[in-house]
Amino acid sequence: MPRFASLPKRPFRIDYLLFALFVAGGIVLFGLDWLARHPQHDPRAPLLISRAEGWATATKLAGLRAGGPDCRDVLSRSDIAFEALEPMGEGACLRADRVLPESDEPSGLAFQPRNAVATCAVHAGLAWWLEHRVQPAAERLLGSRVVKIEQMGTANCRRVNGAESGRWSEHATGNAIDIAGFVLSDGRQVRLLDDWADEGARGTFLREVRDGACDVFATTLSPDYNALHADHFHLDQAERGFGGYCR
Repeated sequence: MPRFASLPKRPFRIDYLLFALFVAGGIVLFGLDWLARHPQHDPRAPLLISRAEGWATATKLAGLRAGGPDCRDVLSRSDIAFEALEPMGEGACLRADRVLPESDEPSGLAFQPRNAVATCAVHAGLAWWLEHRVQPAAERLLGSRVVKIEQMGTANCRRVNGAESGRWSEHATGNAIDIAGFVLSDGRQVRLLDDWADEGARGTFLREVRDGACDVFATTLSPDYNALHADHFHLDQAERGFGGYCR
């Protein structure tokens, strides 16, 4: 005799299959309905600057680093008026993607000096960072909103750190911006050179907005990086996939 008797085969139950399909379908429909009501978490929903941050936001922001029509659609959809300028430069310093915001409202983007021509990815990142990180921190820590960003430049045909050889800077193509400080609606100025080491609200604000830039931009450099950045944030949108460098 066999050591174990063979077990009888159970007949296929179509009702079990139908029940499993019904449950799976219900879960899928519930998930789709939930995403429709929470588009900030939906990877398929178009990015909107004013929309709350969600699970898919960082991936969507990283996806804009390639620039082009998709990025400009984000600005248009978010009611950020801008002028798309003609390409200029050549070789490693060819600036093929040149965008200049035309209006300070409703994004609050205002620059000092005003002529902050940069790539669309830089301006989309700035708009999102200002809306979701800078303004909330300014209101909470300083009791006032930011009305201007003091910038030190975007485009500069040079290599990293101004070296004579080596890797080209993202500034060479206008894919970066250097930010020296912020002007508040009550007239106060908060600057990295003066306030980075401050142990009060000003320093806390600057360090918090630096941290808040780290998952918005491909590269975020601050005074913690080196002496060359003692007076500014360097923010760029280098195409490095979905990772980033923050210091």
